[in-house]
Amino acid sequence: MKYNVYLLKDAIKLQFVSTDRSRVELAARLLRLVGVGADMKKVGKRGEWHVWATTEGLAVGHKELRDALAEIVRAAVKNGLVDAGKAERWLEKLERGRVLMEGWPKYHVGLVRSGALEVKYQSTNPDGIEREAQRLRDMGLVEGVHFSVKMPEGGKGYVSILKEGLAYAAWLSVHGEGERQKLAAEFVEYILQRAREEGGDVYRKALEVVEEGRSWGSLTLRGFEGRVEVGGREHVVKVIGGGAEFDEGRGGKTLLRIRITAEVGRVEGEHTIVDRVVREYTITFSRRGADNKALGFATARADAPDGREADAERFTALIKALTGRRPRVYRMKNGAIIIMCGREHLDGLMRYAELADAIKKWLEETGQ
Repeated sequence: MKYNVYLLKDAIKLQFVSTDRSRVELAARLLRLVGVGADMKKVGKRGEWHVWATTEGLAVGHKELRDALAEIVRAAVKNGLVDAGKAERWLEKLERGRVLMEGWPKYHVGLVRSGALEVKYQSTNPDGIEREAQRLRDMGLVEGVHFSVKMPEGGKGYVSILKEGLAYAAWLSVHGEGERQKLAAEFVEYILQRAREEGGDVYRKALEVVEEGRSWGSLTLRGFEGRVEVGGREHVVKVIGGGAEFDEGRGGKTLLRIRITAEVGRVEGEHTIVDRVVREYTITFSRRGADNKALGFATARADAPDGREADAERFTALIKALTGRRPRVYRMKNGAIIIMCGREHLDGLMRYAELADAIKKWLEETGQ
């Protein structure tokens, strides 16, 4: 196959054009065999099909292809056809070599307006979309739980990795086995490198999600000790044990019940711990609302030492100590006090070996 190479204003573009769609499909397959994910599209009224790849995609291809492109760029500079500064940037990308391994296309890694991380592969080529979706399945990710797919219909389709998907891939990169672990490790490092290229907040957010996933199951509840400040007072938390179980709620929905036995006391002065209370704290998670949010609720006990307010304060200290995030506390008109946790608290609790497997399973089974 013969491809044309164009040195454009802002990119190197490799392109193949034909009115024979089967020839263009072959051109796209050959590019994939040398590690380049190419876009394919019907263009204009003459029935032409185009397949193309630009600088970022070409830079992850095989060494022979990158070397050939680099020679074209150098020749263009020598003949005064391309600005030397621009050519140098292209050569740096080409000479930097494959991102991690052959065959990974360019994923977009950035932040949406809300500040959430976005990891997405886009293409007009259905084969490319299906290839990436299958690669994620081979890794162990579940469609609809860890990633979503939209096939091209007259435009671009995409494979979008959810936060849960990237975190789970990070967990697999540490705790997986065989090819799954290898593929997950390559994917995670690739996404981190793409985030690093974007810099600043994008990289920090991607690293936060990856480290969260890698930490799942790395700690134990039993023997945990921590100090946190709640209500302007310092509390000491010592966990005796805990676990998680499933239960059936209204309408047959699956609930996740997390039980933690702990001693919580207040610090008086510098070293004195007072009002130590040992009890089992239970919080029940369910899926709620049109967006299927994972929310957990507990009620402060009126029969606890010093009443509901003190119990709510101790419960808050426990959750904050274990997850690093304070739960929301609501005081009802009837005097009840409700403690509410969200997905961020579940993510924090997944760091503990006694809870990690049950939480992951519940999130996967109820995430549809």
